[in-house]
Amino acid sequence: MSTPEVYLQPHQARKRPNTPFEDLLGDSIERAYGNGVSELGELLAHLNLAGPPCPLTSGAWTEDAFVTLMARLGE
Repeated sequence: MSTPEVYLQPHQARKRPNTPFEDLLGDSIERAYGNGVSELGELLAHLNLAGPPCPLTSGAWTEDAFVTLMARLGE
């Protein structure tokens, strides 16, 4: 009896391709974590310096805007 090959599709829950904004945001978050950022306040400070700008506030990242946007992107 053979076992099925185990595989991972990292975007298996995705319903559509990322937008350019989502790609930029993901890259910026990955860079922040790579630089040791681990708290939300530090992440927001990084995003405010490095971008991309928050589309919900026309620029500045706030905790409320980040949480709201992450919830929307997770739908």
